[in-house]
Amino acid sequence: MRISAYALSSLCLLALASEPADAAEAKRKPPYYASIGAGRARMRTGPARTYPANWLYQRADLPIRVVAVFKEWRKIADPGGTEGWMQANLLRDTRTGIVRGAEPAALRDRPDPAGRVVWRAAPGVVGRLSQCGSGWCRLDVKGQAGFVAVGSLWGVEADETLP
Repeated sequence: MRISAYALSSLCLLALASEPADAAEAKRKPPYYASIGAGRARMRTGPARTYPANWLYQRADLPIRVVAVFKEWRKIADPGGTEGWMQANLLRDTRTGIVRGAEPAALRDRPDPAGRVVWRAAPGVVGRLSQCGSGWCRLDVKGQAGFVAVGSLWGVEADETLP
């Protein structure tokens, strides 16, 4: 009885160990949006630590676009258009957006141009995205939230829907 329980538990451990930790991430087909999860993350010129770092990001939650996958590495594009490779464990699936343009973006109380402006977010402000649809997204910047037209954001497509 003990031998069969030992064999069964060993078999379960072997099955768990054979599946990579980022299997769900690897199944997503690029391109897709994600965000930088680490407070400090290096972008490299190629998909290995032996390649030189060409950029150091010190801004967690910065939205990025994953454009290619190679093993545990992701080729990303940042809001400025810079591309390079970053380890997948430095990224997360949390959807964020960055305000773009020259003028502050109006955060409204509802997804409607006639909605009351409750906040304004300056260009470069990063916030968490939710409730996207019909050209609007809810942007939450450290508890200050409102609906923003997707044309004012980088990190979401105009026709994209998010819960």
